[in-house]
Amino acid sequence: MSLRRTQNETQKNDGTGTGFYRFDRSSRLRPAKSGAASGAKVTGQVTSSGSSALLPLVKDAAAKFKSKNPEVSLTLNAGGSGTGLKQVAEGSVNIGNSDVPAEKKLPAEKAKGLVDHKVCTMTVATIINKDIADKVKSLTSQQLQDVFTAKVTNWKEVGGPDEPIVLVTRPTTSGTRALFTELALAGQEEASNKSLETDDSGTLIQSVAQTKGAIGYVALPYLVNNKDVAALAIDGVAPTLENTYNGTYKVWGYEHMYTKGEPTGAVKAFLDYILSDEYGVEIEKQGYGVSSKMKK
Repeated sequence: MSLRRTQNETQKNDGTGTGFYRFDRSSRLRPAKSGAASGAKVTGQVTSSGSSALLPLVKDAAAKFKSKNPEVSLTLNAGGSGTGLKQVAEGSVNIGNSDVPAEKKLPAEKAKGLVDHKVCTMTVATIINKDIADKVKSLTSQQLQDVFTAKVTNWKEVGGPDEPIVLVTRPTTSGTRALFTELALAGQEEASNKSLETDDSGTLIQSVAQTKGAIGYVALPYLVNNKDVAALAIDGVAPTLENTYNGTYKVWGYEHMYTKGEPTGAVKAFLDYILSDEYGVEIEKQGYGVSSKMKK
């Protein structure tokens, strides 16, 4: 998912596939008349790292926030939820983005010092190479668990072609993996495939698309307008926002943006903008869920 760039905006990507983006203070955009910057000029620096699942939303929000607050420099990185939480706890970034609560990745003492800002919900979708999609549209929960724990290693065992199953896996620092393990795999550890292990969701989709017999999982926003892979239903239920809202699709979680203590200055302004009604209308457009719409 790419950002729309205005004429005067400078966006830099380090090209490593790690999700590093910088919105430089040198970008000279005309401030909008409303939004986070109204009434007072916002200056300073915002740095964030962590969840690759949340990165598309953070990038989009950063671009819109930057257009209203051109004197703020924003540096955004992915790296996985565990990395983001570790770095915000250490103070090396202002915001740590995570797919899971901090206490699941950090010692209790470190997690206690962080402030949680829940920004949206995130649905995790299982994806497969298109050569499998013609024959396999859905797996039962048990079949999915057997595939990802390598108890089943050929697609013919679950109604597909006679073809080896290739797992595209995520590292243990991944919050998306932690969520998928808990809710899709019933707590069972997925089998590792180090040769195709990545926590960069764009890279993971590319690996699944280019590898015959491949299967993996990504946050739903990465599938918006993506036709390179196919999404797999679980127990006949497709991974959609509607099915997440009505409670029939179970693999989802809240997206968290953590700060070390209460945020101030540019960091507070950026978080206030993401949580505002003004930006709230953008959330569903990108494939994320609005927390208030979840079935109680």
